[in-house]
Amino acid sequence: MKILILTFGSLGDVLPYIALGKGLINAGHDVTICTACRFKLLIEEHGLAYGYMTDELLQMFETDAGRETIKGVSGVVRSFGTISRLMKQTHPSNWKMMQDSWAVANNVQPDLIFYHPKALAAVSIAEKMGIPSVMGCLQPMIVPTADFAVPGLPDWRMGGWLNRLSYTLVKLGYWSYRGLVNDFRHDVLGLAGQKSLSFLDFTSEFGPKAILHGFSSHVVSKPSDWPAEAEICGYWILDQETKWSAPRELKDFLDTGDPPVYIGFGSMTGKNVKKRTEIVIEALQRANLRGILATGWGGLVITKLPKSILHVDTIPHGWLFPRIAGVIHHGGAGTTAAALLAGKPSLICPFMGDQSFWANTVYELGAGPLPIPQRNIRVENLVQSLNQLTQNRQMHVAAEDIGEKLRHENGVEHTVSILEKLI
Repeated sequence: MKILILTFGSLGDVLPYIALGKGLINAGHDVTICTACRFKLLIEEHGLAYGYMTDELLQMFETDAGRETIKGVSGVVRSFGTISRLMKQTHPSNWKMMQDSWAVANNVQPDLIFYHPKALAAVSIAEKMGIPSVMGCLQPMIVPTADFAVPGLPDWRMGGWLNRLSYTLVKLGYWSYRGLVNDFRHDVLGLAGQKSLSFLDFTSEFGPKAILHGFSSHVVSKPSDWPAEAEICGYWILDQETKWSAPRELKDFLDTGDPPVYIGFGSMTGKNVKKRTEIVIEALQRANLRGILATGWGGLVITKLPKSILHVDTIPHGWLFPRIAGVIHHGGAGTTAAALLAGKPSLICPFMGDQSFWANTVYELGAGPLPIPQRNIRVENLVQSLNQLTQNRQMHVAAEDIGEKLRHENGVEHTVSILEKLI
C-alpha cells in the first residue's frame, strides 16, 4: 500500500509522523512524508521518501514581526484570534502548501492519505483521487466530548454540554480557511465547493474515515462519548534517540555529580526571555541543584553560567531524560510524552494552546507539581516546585509507574494495525 503523510508545523509536528512512517515501512508499505522542506534531510535519514512543501509559513513566524505577533498568546480563544488576524498574510503561503501537497500526491499516487489537522488540502485531494483519508492528531482537540473542555481553555470544570460546546471554538478557528480551501477545490482540483469543514468531520461523505490520536490512554482515557471512528492509539515515538552519541562535555557533566534537572521551553519565547533565564538560574542555585538548560529556538538565552549548570542547544529527549532527575518544560505534546515515557516527573510552565491541558493532565496523574504558567514564574515558586520535583518520592513513583506502562505500549504498531484494517 502506498501511503502519503501530510503534516506541517514545528519539529514536534513532524517527528511523530516519521515514527509512524517507519512503522508502516516495517510492515511492508511505501511511505512518503510531505512537509516543510527544512525537514527533508531528517525524513530521508530515517529511510522515508520526502515530498516537497514550501517553508514560507514557518519562516514568516520566525521573523521578529512574526514572533512579536504570537508571543505571549495564551488560551485557545486568543490563539485562534491571532490566527484569524494573520489570515491575509498567511493565505498565499497556505495556497502554496496546498498546491505542493497536490503535486506530491500526483507523483506518489497513494492508496491512502494520513494527515495532520493543519493539512488543509488533504481530504479534498483524497476526494479527487478517490482514495480514503485518515486524520492523525497529537492532541484531543477535534472530536467533541463532555468529559473535558477543548484543550487551551482555562480549567473551568464546566461540565457536560458546555465541554462539548467548547469544541465549536476549534471549528470557528478553522472556518476562516473555508473560502481558501473551496477556491483550491474549484481552481486546482475541479471540485465543487463545500459548505462544511469536511477535513475535520468524519461523519461527512468525503471526510476522514477515522481520527487516530498519537497519545496514550494511560495518560488520557478515551472519552465514553467518542464514536468508534475516534481512537487513542498510543504515542508515536522514535526509538533511535536512545542510540544518540552524546558529546564529551555532556557525558562528563552527567558523570560528575547528582542527576541534573532539564529545563527547556522549545520554540516558546513569550516575553522577557532574559529575565526568565535569570530566574531559572537563581532558582537552581537556591535549591542547590544541577541543571541542563536548553536554549532551543529562543525559550531561554544564555550568557554566563555557574559550573553547576550546563548549556545545550537541542538534545534528543529520548536519550537525555532517563538520565536526569526531572524536567521543566512548556508542555508541548512531544516533550510531555518524552518525560512520561522516561518515567520522570515534569513541572510544566505552559505558554499557549494545548500546553495547559497537558500541564493539568500531568499534575492530575501525580507525575508533576502544580503547573506554573510562564507569565507567573518567580524564583520563590520555582524553588518550591524544584524541591517537589526532585524530593517528592510519591511523585517519582507515579511518574515511573506511567513510564513503565508506556514502555510496554507500542503505539506505532497499534496504529499501523488500525490503518491496515481500515483499508
